[in-house]
Amino acid sequence: MTGSPFTDPPRDCPRCPRLVAFRTEARSANPDWWNSPVPSFGPINAPLLVLGLAPGMGGANRTGRPFTGDWAGDLLYKILVEEDLASGNYDRRPDDGLTLTRCRIANAVRCVPPQNKPIGQEMTACRDFLVDEIADMPNLRVIFTLGRIAHEAALRVLGVKPSGVKFAHQAVHDVGALGGKSVNVVNSYHCSRYNTNTGRLTEDMFRDAVRTAKNAAGL
Repeated sequence: MTGSPFTDPPRDCPRCPRLVAFRTEARSANPDWWNSPVPSFGPINAPLLVLGLAPGMGGANRTGRPFTGDWAGDLLYKILVEEDLASGNYDRRPDDGLTLTRCRIANAVRCVPPQNKPIGQEMTACRDFLVDEIADMPNLRVIFTLGRIAHEAALRVLGVKPSGVKFAHQAVHDVGALGGKSVNVVNSYHCSRYNTNTGRLTEDMFRDAVRTAKNAAGL
């Protein structure tokens, strides 16, 4: 880890040419949207970090707040409020008054990718932001990963080979120490509309995974 103080990527971050081009097209098509790297949301001193893959085109890329404006956010924020990890009412917009109280949300890749699929080079190019963010979270105990790729991104940041720690829904992985404190990675299937529509992830399954992450974080 670099140990640098964490800052969100700049609005015109140049690191990934493919994402820059896609972002530029989105700005032309929808100039009133956010269309920039999406900053993390929630307190830096939270013990629980919810880690997604990347912003959705009509969700976070439109609103500028993670998981805000799409189906995944509908389910995620509903459960976070129910489980006392957030307060207020979620209304698919960044000025809805919703507050994260005991968790923080970030994405492994901060810009919207074509077809919602970042490539390996983009995951690598964006990793420094997650490295510095995690290093700056003094009370971090759990990284709650939404999907296999986010799981693998978290492991790489923590210096763990993904091949040795397999993703499984509601699994808890003790992956060692960060700054002298043990950090667990807890998995969930992504709370996407596709996963919920196909029955791969039910609301109860997701709630149980969030509760597992809470318990692992001592909350």
